[in-house]
This record gives sequence, structure tokens and C-alpha cells, in this order.
Amino acid sequence: MGQETWTAVEEYVKDCVIMPDDALDQSLAKSAEAGLPEIQVPPGLGKMLQLLARSMGAKRILEVGTLGGYSAIWMARGLAEGGKLITLERDPHHAKVASDNITHAGLSDRVELIEGPALESLEQIAAKNDDPFDLVFIDADKPSNPDYFAWALKLTHVGSIIIVDNVVRDGEVIDANSKDESVQGVRRLNELIAAEPRVSATTIQTVSSKGYDGFTMALVVA
Repeated sequence: MGQETWTAVEEYVKDCVIMPDDALDQSLAKSAEAGLPEIQVPPGLGKMLQLLARSMGAKRILEVGTLGGYSAIWMARGLAEGGKLITLERDPHHAKVASDNITHAGLSDRVELIEGPALESLEQIAAKNDDPFDLVFIDADKPSNPDYFAWALKLTHVGSIIIVDNVVRDGEVIDANSKDESVQGVRRLNELIAAEPRVSATTIQTVSSKGYDGFTMALVVA
């Protein structure tokens, strides 16, 4: 059992349980046509994020790393009435594709896309002193994961959920001597979480069309 099986099961679940969706399918197609890397979340994780947002009654969601807008569409559909999702994207080309996909999905009134380096954008968001975020999804450059997580803690409240994607790295996360900066970014994130009394967290391993990976979920408890 391996990659071929994982992909086949993902397609089966997408068609049978999650169900096909024009706006989401088009966002993937338009992203591929525009040459964006096919590193968006698998549909199962996208739907999980939406269900989590709905179950929380989330009114404010923050996403670090927009890519083509696929995960933003999933989460924005889970917002409570009057809610808002802010998504951050450094690459201008990615941001343009994502903006078009979000508009096509009919969500431009609920989604604010901020273009620019995420750490600068996070500082600007914090300076506005708006209401805290209920849900944060971090899916950007992995070496900066600890910095993104630190900002997420500043911008959330007790009861908020912070999710960081791609933290297993095909199992390479266990290699303390890895030369891969993404692996070391995840390991620094784990060290930060382990020493942080304000969160309670777990990591879930996953398999999908994207391979063997996983995500970390942290609940803000203090």
C-alpha cells in the first residue's frame, strides 16, 4: 500500500463523501493553468478546516500562505455570519490568481487578501488592534514556522485553534541532523510548542495525493 492507493482513496472520498464542487475545482484548474505549484491542501484537510470553523462559530480566520486560494475558499465558507478571513500571500502572481478564484467563488466580501511578506503583514495586522482570530491556518515557508506561530499566539484568544500544515515532511522531521531548512523549521516549531504553556497541541500524520505528511493542531488554553 502506498502513493497510488492513497491517491485513489482521496479521489473516492472527494467524490463520495465531500462531493464535487465547481468553485473549488475551478480554483485548482486555474491555479494549474497559471503555473502555480500543486502544493495546496488535499480536499480532506480543506473540508476539515471548514467544518472546524463552522463548529467553532469562527468569525475571524487568519491564513498565512494563500497560494491559489483553495484553502481560503474552504475556510471562508465555514465563517459565521458577518465573519471575515484574512489571507496573506507574498507572491504577486499567486495573489492575483487567488483573488480571481476567491471572486469566482463569490467570497470576495468575506475574504481580504493582503499581498506582501507575511511577517510584515502580521505586524501591520497586530498594530490595528482588531478583534483576535478564532482560527489560524499556517501553510507558508516552513523555515519561518516558529515566527508565524509566535504571531498567531499574539493574535488569538483562549479557545482559538492554530493549525500548521506540512509538519511531518515524509517522516524527515525525526532527523535532528537534516540539512533541509524546512525540516529544521518544523523542528524549531515543535520545540517552541513544547516550551509554550499557553497551548495544548498534537500532531496528526496524514497520507494523501500529496504523499506522507501531517499537521499540528494547537489549542490556545491561556
